[in-house]
Amino acid sequence: MASYLFDLLIKPDAFFQKRMAEKENLVKPALIILAGAILGAAAGYLTSSLTSKMMGWAGLGTGFAIAFSVIGAFIGIFVTWAIVTGIFYVVSLVFNGNGSFFRCLEVIGYGFLPRVIGSLIILVVTVVYIPLISVPQIAPESLKNPQAILGATKTLMSDPTMIQFSRITMTVSIIFLLWSAYCWIYGMKHARQLTLRNAAICVAVPVILYIIYVVCAMFLLYTLF
Repeated sequence: MASYLFDLLIKPDAFFQKRMAEKENLVKPALIILAGAILGAAAGYLTSSLTSKMMGWAGLGTGFAIAFSVIGAFIGIFVTWAIVTGIFYVVSLVFNGNGSFFRCLEVIGYGFLPRVIGSLIILVVTVVYIPLISVPQIAPESLKNPQAILGATKTLMSDPTMIQFSRITMTVSIIFLLWSAYCWIYGMKHARQLTLRNAAICVAVPVILYIIYVVCAMFLLYTLF
């Protein structure tokens, strides 16, 4: 098993070449995605506590907020799996790629393993940082006042620990996304019978655009607040 994971993470070209000799099977990729979903849901549970504490929600309100965050994080990675596969598949059409969508779904699922490892690290970081963040509380009578909510949010986002936490999680996410992209390139190469150059273009362009979007969004968020 250790050798199996090592090949996937370090030698994806050889790993996916072996997979192509086997029948399409989504079980193992789905388990990788499931592991990521569980880790994401756990992190979502912890981070949702910040909003609940700031808004002063109790009882049913807190339950709904946490459930929404947990379910969204859990389902989100499955949706992302399908969307990422679809984008790479469509882009590969430009290079006359030949291979089924389900084979692409399989290799992309395998390629999520580095991101799952990153999610584990982010969960650990979240456990450490969340209790250290200073969360402002909004008075119950001010919950319907947009300015009060905006002010509290600004205070939360400008907290030094919150800023450090956001930067660390973003950096970890980008690093492990790039590692996944490295795996995806070889997965697409074999799943769609592409040259390494064309497979790299299929994966690199969407991934780089996404990273630019995330960095710009983070910059704008802290600029606004």
